Amino acid sequence: MVRLICALVLVLLLVSPSFGQQSLVGTYKLVSLVVEVDGTPTQIMGKAPHGYQVITPTRFVFFATADNRTFGTSAAEKAALFDTLVGYAGTYRVEGDKLITTDDVSWTENLNGKTQVETWQLSGNRLTLTIGPMPWPRDPSKTMIRREVFEKIE
Repeated sequence: MVRLICALVLVLLLVSPSFGQQSLVGTYKLVSLVVEVDGTPTQIMGKAPHGYQVITPTRFVFFATADNRTFGTSAAEKAALFDTLVGYAGTYRVEGDKLITTDDVSWTENLNGKTQVETWQLSGNRLTLTIGPMPWPRDPSKTMIRREVFEKIE
């Protein structure tokens, strides 16, 4: 009987998401997105970006757009819209304070199949994700740190 109970507990631990993973599950609205490049903070998506992070027990989706976007009709206006968009989704796991994501799809295809490691902190209904320091993709000679702050809405 004791062996049966121990086996059942072991199986439940193996198939259940980690406690950290369970605490992150929900829908979050983006509050701020700040990138520090060589120590200088920049709001690359404007002061009021729009976005959501949805975290299920096994998958995540992130989507954000910059503030002050307008509908585009010309090729240049449509390209500007594309440059003010971020979106990717995939699977994830939690290891301590690390959120490790592997992207299945991304808006520019360059993240597909790649793994990102972010530090997460949950304080009340606020989730802060930090990545870096790492080379800034626009100029690898510079160093960046990205911080995203979300508010849980569901």
